[in-house]
Amino acid sequence: MTVPRVRWAVLGVVLCVAFVALGLLVSRQPLPLDSAIANALQGQWQRPAGTVASVISDALGPVLPWVFGAILFVAALLSWRGGERVRATVLLKIIAVVVLCRLTSVFKPVFGRTRPRDYPDLSYPSGHVVSTASTGVGAVLLCLWLAPRLLRRVAVIAAVATVLCAASRMVLGVHWLSDTVGSVFAVLGVGILTTVALRLLPKPPDPVFADQEAA
Repeated sequence: MTVPRVRWAVLGVVLCVAFVALGLLVSRQPLPLDSAIANALQGQWQRPAGTVASVISDALGPVLPWVFGAILFVAALLSWRGGERVRATVLLKIIAVVVLCRLTSVFKPVFGRTRPRDYPDLSYPSGHVVSTASTGVGAVLLCLWLAPRLLRRVAVIAAVATVLCAASRMVLGVHWLSDTVGSVFAVLGVGILTTVALRLLPKPPDPVFADQEAA
Protein backbone atom coordinates (compact mmCIF):
# COMPACT_ATOMS: atom_id res chain seq x y z
CA MET A 1 0.00 0.00 0.00
CA THR A 2 1.47 3.36 -1.05
CA VAL A 3 1.99 6.21 1.42
CA PRO A 4 -1.03 8.29 0.19
CA ARG A 5 -3.29 5.24 0.48
CA VAL A 6 -1.98 4.53 3.98
CA ARG A 7 -2.78 8.10 5.03
CA TRP A 8 -6.31 7.83 3.63
CA ALA A 9 -6.77 4.48 5.37
CA VAL A 10 -5.56 5.89 8.70
CA LEU A 11 -8.01 8.79 8.37
CA GLY A 12 -10.81 6.32 7.67
CA VAL A 13 -9.96 4.27 10.74
CA VAL A 14 -9.79 7.38 12.93
CA LEU A 15 -13.25 8.48 11.77
CA CYS A 16 -14.73 5.02 12.38
CA VAL A 17 -13.24 4.97 15.87
CA ALA A 18 -14.66 8.46 16.48
CA PHE A 19 -18.09 7.20 15.41
CA VAL A 20 -17.99 4.28 17.83
CA ALA A 21 -16.51 6.32 20.68
CA LEU A 22 -19.12 9.04 20.32
CA GLY A 23 -21.90 6.47 20.17
CA LEU A 24 -20.75 4.79 23.36
CA LEU A 25 -20.33 8.16 25.07
CA VAL A 26 -23.89 9.30 24.35
CA SER A 27 -25.64 5.95 24.61
CA ARG A 28 -26.61 6.45 28.25
CA GLN A 29 -27.23 10.18 28.40
CA PRO A 30 -27.07 13.13 25.98
CA LEU A 31 -24.22 15.59 25.98
CA PRO A 32 -24.92 19.01 27.53
CA LEU A 33 -24.92 20.56 24.05
CA ASP A 34 -27.40 17.90 22.88
CA SER A 35 -29.76 18.79 25.70
CA ALA A 36 -29.38 22.53 25.18
CA ILE A 37 -30.27 22.30 21.49
CA ALA A 38 -33.13 19.87 22.08
CA ASN A 39 -34.59 22.15 24.76
CA ALA A 40 -34.26 25.20 22.52
CA LEU A 41 -36.08 23.42 19.70
CA GLN A 42 -38.70 21.73 21.86
CA GLY A 43 -42.13 21.85 20.22
CA GLN A 44 -40.86 23.36 16.98
CA TRP A 45 -41.89 20.24 15.09
CA GLN A 46 -45.52 21.30 15.60
CA ARG A 47 -44.93 24.83 14.28
CA PRO A 48 -44.17 26.31 10.82
CA ALA A 49 -40.46 25.54 11.29
CA GLY A 50 -41.45 21.90 11.71
CA THR A 51 -43.38 21.97 8.43
CA VAL A 52 -40.34 23.28 6.56
CA ALA A 53 -38.09 20.78 8.32
CA SER A 54 -40.45 17.95 7.36
CA VAL A 55 -40.23 18.88 3.67
CA ILE A 56 -36.43 18.95 3.83
CA SER A 57 -36.35 15.69 5.76
CA ASP A 58 -38.59 13.96 3.22
CA ALA A 59 -36.54 15.23 0.28
CA LEU A 60 -33.28 14.08 1.86
CA GLY A 61 -34.64 10.82 3.23
CA PRO A 62 -33.39 7.23 3.21
CA VAL A 63 -34.56 6.63 -0.36
CA LEU A 64 -32.03 9.16 -1.72
CA PRO A 65 -28.93 6.90 -1.92
CA TRP A 66 -30.93 4.04 -3.43
CA VAL A 67 -32.27 6.29 -6.19
CA PHE A 68 -28.77 7.65 -6.77
CA GLY A 69 -27.36 4.12 -6.84
CA ALA A 70 -30.01 2.98 -9.33
CA ILE A 71 -29.12 5.85 -11.66
CA LEU A 72 -25.44 4.98 -11.42
CA PHE A 73 -26.22 1.31 -12.12
CA VAL A 74 -28.11 2.18 -15.31
CA ALA A 75 -25.24 4.46 -16.35
CA ALA A 76 -22.77 1.63 -15.66
CA LEU A 77 -24.75 -0.78 -17.83
CA LEU A 78 -24.90 1.72 -20.68
CA SER A 79 -21.18 2.42 -20.35
CA TRP A 80 -20.37 -1.30 -20.38
CA ARG A 81 -22.52 -1.89 -23.45
CA GLY A 82 -20.85 1.09 -25.12
CA GLY A 83 -17.40 -0.39 -24.57
CA GLU A 84 -16.40 2.03 -21.80
CA ARG A 85 -15.40 -0.73 -19.41
CA VAL A 86 -13.24 1.37 -17.08
CA ARG A 87 -15.97 4.00 -16.72
CA ALA A 88 -18.51 1.27 -15.95
CA THR A 89 -16.17 -0.25 -13.36
CA VAL A 90 -15.71 3.11 -11.65
CA LEU A 91 -19.48 3.60 -11.51
CA LEU A 92 -20.00 0.16 -9.97
CA LYS A 93 -17.31 0.83 -7.38
CA ILE A 94 -18.99 4.11 -6.44
CA ILE A 95 -22.27 2.24 -6.01
CA ALA A 96 -20.52 -0.15 -3.62
CA VAL A 97 -19.18 2.80 -1.61
CA VAL A 98 -22.63 4.41 -1.37
CA VAL A 99 -24.29 1.16 -0.29
CA LEU A 100 -21.71 0.40 2.40
CA CYS A 101 -21.89 3.96 3.72
CA ARG A 102 -25.68 3.76 3.86
CA LEU A 103 -25.54 0.50 5.81
CA THR A 104 -23.76 2.20 8.72
CA SER A 105 -27.18 3.05 10.16
CA VAL A 106 -27.75 -0.66 10.93
CA PHE A 107 -25.53 -0.18 13.99
CA LYS A 108 -28.31 1.63 15.87
CA PRO A 109 -29.06 -1.42 18.10
CA VAL A 110 -25.40 -1.44 19.21
CA PHE A 111 -25.87 1.91 20.93
CA GLY A 112 -29.58 1.68 21.78
CA ARG A 113 -29.97 5.43 22.10
CA THR A 114 -33.46 6.90 22.57
CA ARG A 115 -34.83 9.92 20.70
CA PRO A 116 -35.25 13.44 22.14
CA ARG A 117 -39.04 12.88 22.04
CA ASP A 118 -41.29 9.86 21.78
CA TYR A 119 -40.63 8.42 18.35
CA PRO A 120 -40.25 4.90 16.95
CA ASP A 121 -36.82 3.41 16.25
CA LEU A 122 -33.48 4.22 17.85
CA SER A 123 -31.53 7.43 17.49
CA TYR A 124 -27.78 6.95 16.89
CA PRO A 125 -26.79 7.38 14.09
CA SER A 126 -29.37 9.32 12.10
CA GLY A 127 -30.51 7.28 9.10
CA HIS A 128 -31.53 10.44 7.23
CA VAL A 129 -28.16 12.11 7.71
CA VAL A 130 -26.40 8.87 6.80
CA SER A 131 -28.46 8.72 3.60
CA THR A 132 -27.70 12.30 2.59
CA ALA A 133 -24.01 12.05 3.46
CA SER A 134 -23.69 8.71 1.62
CA THR A 135 -25.18 10.22 -1.51
CA GLY A 136 -22.87 13.19 -1.14
CA VAL A 137 -19.81 10.95 -0.89
CA GLY A 138 -20.91 9.11 -4.03
CA ALA A 139 -21.50 12.37 -5.91
CA VAL A 140 -18.08 13.69 -4.93
CA LEU A 141 -16.38 10.48 -6.08
CA LEU A 142 -18.33 10.63 -9.33
CA CYS A 143 -17.03 14.13 -10.00
CA LEU A 144 -13.51 13.24 -8.87
CA TRP A 145 -13.29 10.55 -11.53
CA LEU A 146 -15.56 11.70 -14.33
CA ALA A 147 -16.22 15.44 -13.94
CA PRO A 148 -13.33 17.12 -12.05
CA ARG A 149 -14.51 20.61 -12.99
CA LEU A 150 -17.64 20.11 -10.90
CA LEU A 151 -15.85 18.62 -7.90
CA ARG A 152 -15.69 21.71 -5.68
CA ARG A 153 -19.25 22.78 -6.46
CA VAL A 154 -20.68 19.33 -5.82
CA ALA A 155 -18.67 18.95 -2.59
CA VAL A 156 -20.18 22.22 -1.31
CA ILE A 157 -23.68 21.14 -2.31
CA ALA A 158 -23.19 17.77 -0.58
CA ALA A 159 -21.99 19.46 2.61
CA VAL A 160 -24.86 21.96 2.63
CA ALA A 161 -27.42 19.20 1.99
CA THR A 162 -26.01 17.16 4.89
CA VAL A 163 -26.16 20.14 7.25
CA LEU A 164 -29.73 20.95 6.16
CA CYS A 165 -30.77 17.35 6.70
CA ALA A 166 -29.18 17.31 10.16
CA ALA A 167 -30.86 20.60 11.09
CA SER A 168 -34.25 19.36 9.89
CA ARG A 169 -34.03 16.22 12.01
CA MET A 170 -33.17 18.27 15.10
CA VAL A 171 -35.99 20.76 14.45
CA LEU A 172 -38.36 17.80 14.18
CA GLY A 173 -37.13 16.67 17.59
CA VAL A 174 -36.21 13.17 16.43
CA HIS A 175 -32.41 13.41 16.69
CA TRP A 176 -29.75 14.86 18.94
CA LEU A 177 -26.90 16.92 17.50
CA SER A 178 -24.44 14.12 18.31
CA ASP A 179 -26.58 11.69 16.27
CA THR A 180 -25.95 13.78 13.18
CA VAL A 181 -22.24 14.30 13.91
CA GLY A 182 -21.80 10.57 14.46
CA SER A 183 -23.56 9.87 11.18
CA VAL A 184 -21.03 11.99 9.31
CA PHE A 185 -18.14 10.27 11.12
CA ALA A 186 -19.52 6.86 10.15
CA VAL A 187 -20.15 7.70 6.50
CA LEU A 188 -16.80 9.39 5.96
CA GLY A 189 -14.92 6.65 7.81
CA VAL A 190 -16.52 3.77 5.96
CA GLY A 191 -16.50 5.74 2.72
CA ILE A 192 -12.78 6.45 2.89
CA LEU A 193 -11.86 2.89 3.84
CA THR A 194 -14.01 1.50 1.04
CA THR A 195 -12.61 3.87 -1.57
CA VAL A 196 -9.08 2.94 -0.54
CA ALA A 197 -9.90 -0.78 -0.73
CA LEU A 198 -11.47 -0.32 -4.17
CA ARG A 199 -8.57 1.88 -5.32
CA LEU A 200 -10.73 4.93 -5.90
CA LEU A 201 -8.46 6.94 -3.58
CA PRO A 202 -6.03 8.33 -4.26
CA LYS A 203 -7.14 8.86 -7.86
CA PRO A 204 -4.39 8.16 -10.41
CA PRO A 205 -3.29 10.99 -12.71
CA ASP A 206 -5.76 11.73 -15.51
CA PRO A 207 -3.38 10.52 -18.26
CA VAL A 208 -3.17 7.12 -16.57
CA PHE A 209 -6.93 6.90 -16.34
CA ALA A 210 -7.26 7.94 -19.97
CA ASP A 211 -4.80 5.25 -21.05
CA GLN A 212 -6.75 2.61 -19.13
CA GLU A 213 -10.02 3.71 -20.69
CA ALA A 214 -8.51 3.71 -24.18
CA ALA A 215 -7.35 0.14 -23.60
